[in-house]
Amino acid sequence: MRRKEFEKIAAEGYEKLPEWVRLKIRNVALLVEDEPSPEDREAEGLGDDETLLGLYKGIPLSERGEEYGVGMTLPDTITLYQIPIEEAAAEDKRDVREVVGETIWHEFAHHFGMDEHEVRGREQKRDGL
Repeated sequence: MRRKEFEKIAAEGYEKLPEWVRLKIRNVALLVEDEPSPEDREAEGLGDDETLLGLYKGIPLSERGEEYGVGMTLPDTITLYQIPIEEAAAEDKRDVREVVGETIWHEFAHHFGMDEHEVRGREQKRDGL
């Protein structure tokens, strides 16, 4: 899939977040890259057979103090990795839109302060597992 089409799907996935969630999101850039960088793979402790669909980098809302935003403050980033998302969708016989939407939800949960364990637990409850 071409990058422009994937970026459009990412924007649509963001818009599918509940409005109350979108209203609370502050200073976050949604990015698209082909794959995680070697540095991000190393930082996340990934093996050769593992990858990321998305990655949140920044200061979660739950950790921002009163001084946050005073002066120049770069945005947090949520990066969606196009190739792994497309591969995961094909492997699971799912629509790329569905995988993008789930990845956006997952990464914004980190923005709200949930650690990986909490996010996975909420995903299981949401999916009825």
